[in-house]
Amino acid sequence: MPVAAAPETVTCRDERFRLYLDEEAISNRIAELGAQIDEDYAETDTPPIFIGVLNGAYIFTADLMRAVTVDCEVDFYKLSSYGEAKVSSGTVTERKGIDADLEGRHVIVVEDIVDTGLSMRYVLDQISEKNPASLRSAALLRKPDALKVDAPVDYLGFDIDNLFVIGYGLDYGQIARNLPAVYILDEEEGE
Repeated sequence: MPVAAAPETVTCRDERFRLYLDEEAISNRIAELGAQIDEDYAETDTPPIFIGVLNGAYIFTADLMRAVTVDCEVDFYKLSSYGEAKVSSGTVTERKGIDADLEGRHVIVVEDIVDTGLSMRYVLDQISEKNPASLRSAALLRKPDALKVDAPVDYLGFDIDNLFVIGYGLDYGQIARNLPAVYILDEEEGE
């Protein structure tokens, strides 16, 4: 069954959004990140474990894991910092912790977007306390101009302007995650 190309515009919550990053750009970049992860973990004696941050990073986590050929595992944190809003509340609430024992493990935290950096910083700090062998991070998107705390990203898809984005796991009040590409508000400037 052929897959239709992502539409140029979509409507979400009565607002018009336009295509920002199409499926091909996302797929190509994830393949590059997967190759880098393969190279970085080719010589390790234990497989890395991806820790996805729900809900937004579930699609990126799955696609990134499929782009990797080294053995790997997965677990998830569930955090909340946006609610129904277009901007981060500035408060990170943990909704679900991880089940895996991370001591002595190679950990890659996977986020959909690093906006203020608060969620990424929270997860990195939590995992650091579990004594991993190594700790790295991956994000599909990062907004350098919105960062409020240091939140390093070792495997970065794309740096973007401080834009409100939806699609490919990113939501607007819990909807639009299923869009196959990334969209921005139609009146916003960007690439």
